[in-house]
Amino acid sequence: MDCLFLPAESGARLTEESSAYWLPGTGAGAWLSLAECAEAIRGPVALILPAEVCSFFAVSLPTRKARWVNQALAYAVEELLAENVDDLHLTHGDVLEDGRHRVIAVNRGLLAGWYEDLQALGLAIGAIHVDADLLPRDGAQLLFIGERGLLGGSPEPRLAFASEHWPMLAGQCPSPRHAQGTDAQAPLDVDDYQQIDDPYRLLADGRAEAVDLAQGDFAARTTTTGIGHWKPLFAALALVLLVQLVFNFGQAWYLQRQGDAYAEASRALYRELFPEDTRIVNLRAQFTDRIGQQAGPSAGFMALLSDAAQAVTEASVTVGQLDYNEDRGDLSMQVRANDFPALEQLRQRLGEIGQSVQLGSASREGDGVTARVVIGG
Repeated sequence: MDCLFLPAESGARLTEESSAYWLPGTGAGAWLSLAECAEAIRGPVALILPAEVCSFFAVSLPTRKARWVNQALAYAVEELLAENVDDLHLTHGDVLEDGRHRVIAVNRGLLAGWYEDLQALGLAIGAIHVDADLLPRDGAQLLFIGERGLLGGSPEPRLAFASEHWPMLAGQCPSPRHAQGTDAQAPLDVDDYQQIDDPYRLLADGRAEAVDLAQGDFAARTTTTGIGHWKPLFAALALVLLVQLVFNFGQAWYLQRQGDAYAEASRALYRELFPEDTRIVNLRAQFTDRIGQQAGPSAGFMALLSDAAQAVTEASVTVGQLDYNEDRGDLSMQVRANDFPALEQLRQRLGEIGQSVQLGSASREGDGVTARVVIGG
């Protein structure tokens, strides 16, 4: 993960022109404007805060269970702070040898402003650390970057100081004192010293053991630009579409199998009924033709009855008596309607169907009218 180091002189709000040290995951870093960093960085970045804006201490907590530690932390540090504890973002980390928990505090408003400004520039914050807390955990560790020095390591203190003031602090720093720095000459009062070319790489390598402040309200989030915030919806729609396609394919396959089974059953029935037909070309047409041949005189009655049923339904009349004369090929009905227009509508509908219609004299009976209607013949 790339690291973005904010300088100690950073203001309360960050802008595109604000300076920061960008250290990519591999390769050399450089001091750039935040606008240039936003163009260069791809993916989440570890934000490294200067020790000057944080407070460091260790406290004893009544439990080590995460849910209870978070609740007890504010009460444990309240007496150690000059500020209102509600105005601070508190983060607990590793446990010291004496059982106390390491705690880092930073002004919540300041961190929220920086977080918001970086998000607005398109930078996704994946982790938050403090530079002095990134030093190795082997004894007291000192890092001299030009005129600025950092104190960290396994003891409790975390401190940023002017390099020239180290002699005044040395007496308060426990031994062994391991020092590294960019100058060729070793500082006074250290047990060992190593010159390094890239102090920021040394700090970045210590992220695994350092306290991550990206907790609670500042938990790691990713920025969503363009259509990025629609990606979950697109993924859900794609899943629904895939399920629908699988369902449609399965249903089509099932219905095809059912259709094939019904078609084969129909062919078997046709061969059983009409064994003399050895060639089946159009099963439906051949069935219709055969049924018409077998129906005989009843076919005319069925046709008349079908037309009559359709017309009666549409004209809203009821049939009281029905007679079919096979010799004449006509169908007579005694019908009842609410009024005379309903009978006329019945006659017109039968005519539209193509039937010859004879409407006998109509008479009124009670609250309706009756008439004899003959069709066909």
